[in-house]
Amino acid sequence: MRFITSFPRMTELSATTALTARLMEIDSTSGAEGDVIDFMQRYLDEQGWCTTRIPVSEGRDDVFASAGEPRDVRVTLSTHLDTVPPYIAPRVAGDRLLGRGACDAKGIAAAMVMAGERLRASGVPVGLLFVVGEETAHDGAHAANAWMEAMGSTNRVIINGEPTESTLALGTKGAKRYTVRVQGEAAHSAYPQLGRSATLELARLLVDLERVTLPTDALLGDTTINIGFLSGGVADNVVAPWAEARIMARLVTSQEELQPVLAKWVKGRASINSDGIMVPPVKLGVVEGFATSVAAFATDIPALGAWGTPYLYGPGSIHVAHRDDEFVVIAELESAVDAYEKLAILALEQDKSKRH
Repeated sequence: MRFITSFPRMTELSATTALTARLMEIDSTSGAEGDVIDFMQRYLDEQGWCTTRIPVSEGRDDVFASAGEPRDVRVTLSTHLDTVPPYIAPRVAGDRLLGRGACDAKGIAAAMVMAGERLRASGVPVGLLFVVGEETAHDGAHAANAWMEAMGSTNRVIINGEPTESTLALGTKGAKRYTVRVQGEAAHSAYPQLGRSATLELARLLVDLERVTLPTDALLGDTTINIGFLSGGVADNVVAPWAEARIMARLVTSQEELQPVLAKWVKGRASINSDGIMVPPVKLGVVEGFATSVAAFATDIPALGAWGTPYLYGPGSIHVAHRDDEFVVIAELESAVDAYEKLAILALEQDKSKRH
């Protein structure tokens, strides 16, 4: 477990910011979340919550907390405790808390804990779910969903936390990864006419991608595609016999609608294959009194279908998540406690009115 020594004394910080900083001290890069889950469980146990570990993979668990029996919970506040690399220690600069996980999503987790304390004290049947693996394969969310289905709980509402600039997201885009591979023919680079350059053909193909008409949705907007990784060739003096690109599509419609568009784009020039992992686009729950937005990023929500009507809210901006200067404004972090408390109550009231 990695700790820092130059951070301001915890007594100088509010409870929410102090807990955020304590979580951020722990390196919890995806796949190595054991220490942060251990800490969170101990913290919640000390506060009188009933905690349950949900196994995900060897040495990796989610943690769920409730005031009493897990099956009696009706609204759950949830986010992830894993982070992208590299580890960046927390520090305060002016009105900001900076470091890995400040907004994505350890600050959110801390605000949820504080809101959960208030809700529990007022008798709201609230739960807290903290998962692993959100930044990679969403395996923590899938494990939590399977656990919920097996338990047969009647949880009605799940409020997921991601940095949405303190707005309630109307929906999120989905995500789908593909590998585009071009097969060439090797030759001596002094005689390129004797071979076929896969790297050159791939470059031409990727330029053509800008002219492809991709699916759109009235609420979620345009499908976007990022060219994230390129590889190919064997040496500078050899005409490249192969080349490939890994791309990610941010979906606003079903993958079945995008598939023929991409197939037409690569037809006769390359192969295109998916890794099988797909996060669908989602339309989300809303309540009055919150500013709204649309999130272009994917979340754990599609993997948590057994947890009830989903809502998405969080302090901080996705625009600084995953960056070396990741931060959250402390005042916004503190105000998220009030927002999560209010959202949980209103979402439960709305669910009740729909059922009667």
